[in-house]
Amino acid sequence: MGHHHHSDHAGHADLADILDLDAEVLHDHLTEVMAWVHERAGNPTTVLDLGAGTGAGTLALARRFPEARITAVDVSPQMLEHLRHKAHAAGVADRVRTVETDLDTALPDLGATQAGAQASIQADLVWAANSLHHLADPVGTLRRLRTTIRPGGHLVALEMSAFPRFLPGDALEARCHAAVTEARTGDMPHLGADWGPLLRAAGFTVEAEHRFEIDLRPPLPEATGRYAQATLRRLRDGLDGRLTPDDLTALEALAEAVPHRADLTVQASRTAWLATP
Repeated sequence: MGHHHHSDHAGHADLADILDLDAEVLHDHLTEVMAWVHERAGNPTTVLDLGAGTGAGTLALARRFPEARITAVDVSPQMLEHLRHKAHAAGVADRVRTVETDLDTALPDLGATQAGAQASIQADLVWAANSLHHLADPVGTLRRLRTTIRPGGHLVALEMSAFPRFLPGDALEARCHAAVTEARTGDMPHLGADWGPLLRAAGFTVEAEHRFEIDLRPPLPEATGRYAQATLRRLRDGLDGRLTPDDLTALEALAEAVPHRADLTVQASRTAWLATP
């Protein structure tokens, strides 16, 4: 969704890798979020996953809602191909279909109704995880999205407030995060936004909001070191020209060393909003 890095194939492979590692390391977090969704939205059978990426949310939804058919939407054909492989490996390929759509310009087609009528199928649940902040005009897109949700259905937005932190008290990591915050005000003004008012502006009723704190301490999931390394490297690439040359060099060294650090943790927070059309 306006991921400008999708055009660059190496950058794309890096991002896919980070998304996969994120899904592995934060598996328990996603399970907890799905339990929260289940409690409030029941058992949806038609689900739309917006900005599905490599399918962490798609697969978590498929696990949590075994009756559900899921349409995974992303702007990147490579991501969707990767997602199809994962759905196949997880044994849920028969319930997952992928649609390549740029949500800034078009709504996903959920397929015609049984009778072959032009009317689109409506979703019981629209799931958008860390994807809304990529939209050029989130309120406009959300307003259009309301028509894809059946009466009584729900939209769940899950957004991170910042990139995960790995080394408590590390001054360099803190400087990097400050630089990212500064960079993204121009680049992605909606990252870390309060989505409640934006959802309401688009005509939704916000029924619940929950902040999920992620605080992983040793013993950490096996992939944590690689996840921290990939995230810090991506951070470094994104901050080229925004950090001093010394800090960039130090950040590369930190990324190299981080998998072997005894003080490695994962700290992040994500907020979920549950809304009805």
